[in-house]
Amino acid sequence: MSLSGQAAETVAAEFLIRQGLAILQRNFRCRFGEIDLIARDGDAVVFVEVRMRARAGFGGAAESITAAKRARLVKTAGAYLAGQRKTPRCRFDAVLVSGPDGRIEWIRDAFSA
Repeated sequence: MSLSGQAAETVAAEFLIRQGLAILQRNFRCRFGEIDLIARDGDAVVFVEVRMRARAGFGGAAESITAAKRARLVKTAGAYLAGQRKTPRCRFDAVLVSGPDGRIEWIRDAFSA
């Protein structure tokens, strides 16, 4: 079974829900970029980058989150937070979906702003 990017996001969202997170928004977009999933984990808002790799031949999913991508995510998260009344505690996670079986790896605090 091969997962598309959209299917990988759905798998990641369902996984995070099973872990106790609440999905607040999917595919938040602004002029700076897009955040795949925004979730709540207790009192923290979690910005989640979902990466999918069918094979590790060109590097794994984690290696595909470049410094430029991280910078765009931080700016996009800032735009999301600007619309909130109160700035909550935040973190950036990555959910990596890899292999033909859709194996999931959740990296909490994958990077900081």
